[in-house]
Amino acid sequence: MATILVVDDERLICELLHVVLSSQGHEVLIASDGEQALGLFAKRRPRLTLLDICMPGLDGIEVLRQIHWIDPLAAVMILTALETDTLRQQAKEWGVTEYLTKGLPLDQLISAVERAIMQSEKRSTLMPSVSVGRQVGPDEPASILVVDDDEVVRDLLTDFLSSRGYRVLAAHDGPAALSMVDEQPRLVVLDIYLPGGMNGLKVLREIRAKRYGGGVIVLSGCQEEKLLEELLGMGAVEFMAKPFDLERLALAVQVGLILTKP
Repeated sequence: MATILVVDDERLICELLHVVLSSQGHEVLIASDGEQALGLFAKRRPRLTLLDICMPGLDGIEVLRQIHWIDPLAAVMILTALETDTLRQQAKEWGVTEYLTKGLPLDQLISAVERAIMQSEKRSTLMPSVSVGRQVGPDEPASILVVDDDEVVRDLLTDFLSSRGYRVLAAHDGPAALSMVDEQPRLVVLDIYLPGGMNGLKVLREIRAKRYGGGVIVLSGCQEEKLLEELLGMGAVEFMAKPFDLERLALAVQVGLILTKP
């Protein structure tokens, strides 16, 4: 039995695949959009992901890219109604196992799934110690504090940054973040919209008042010019709009660590 993540915004497709794959003895997880898919992938690490291309928000190619930033050995199959040479090439470049079109006979789909699972198991056996972690400094990894009230985003960032070799602390609100800043993380990844009376802007003011000298990367769903100026004025090294690209975040983290090198 394998854990399989099905990602599709069409409810009937999800239900059909759930019934078919469960009948084969697999555990089936369902996600209706890209962000939900990344959260489930980070938490559960399915053996195989069945991924649609056309979805609201993050499309299938972007989800594929971010999955492979989390785990370069992840087995992903595209199952979509959209087929072009460009999409096939993009999927191939990001290591997709197979590119299938919707409407194919179920026995062919089941065979493709079993084949992909077998290939994934062989790779795991041959390469059990593969790691994409990156450490800063010769002795220990840099520490990063992630502050976000969205559990899915927080878990995704924690898992992704941990897989890159960083030591990650996580806080769900402002007061928790302020207490963890006392541990002197090298970098803070900070959401602007937080619950309670302390939003990200107030958190940034408070940690600067505590004489925290590390770097701060700000995440936000809004891009108000006045807000940006205030954040940059308090020493934020980067501002990233949601939904963000994990590849760009990885680069921003590296730059932030260099700029705040002790």
